[in-house]
Amino acid sequence: MGSPLQAVSHPEDSSDQTFVVERVQTGVRIQKELLKVLKGLAEVLDISLSDLLEGILLHSLEGKSPFGPPVLERIAQLKEIYDLHLDASASHKMAESRPSRPRTS
Repeated sequence: MGSPLQAVSHPEDSSDQTFVVERVQTGVRIQKELLKVLKGLAEVLDISLSDLLEGILLHSLEGKSPFGPPVLERIAQLKEIYDLHLDASASHKMAESRPSRPRTS
C-alpha cells in the first residue's frame, strides 16, 4: 500500500507469502453511503474495493481490528463527507426506503 494510511499490521502477518485464490463475482447489495465510504477508503489506501472488503472480513472473522488510528480517523472523515450516520448499532436493523425492482433486459 503506497498510502501513508496503513492498516494495522499483525506480527504473525509479516510473511511475504502469496495466496492463490479463486474469486467469484457476487451481487451483494449494500447501503449507498456505506459503499461510498468503502470506495473512498480503498482509493485512499490505493487498493481495490475487493481487497479492502476481503481484508476487513478476514480480520473480522478472527476478531481482529483491520485498521489502526490513522485509518480510523480517515474513515471518520469519509463518513462525514459522504453523510454516513450509521454505525455498528444499525447492523441487521436496516430496511429499504423503497422496494427494489428487478432489472429488466
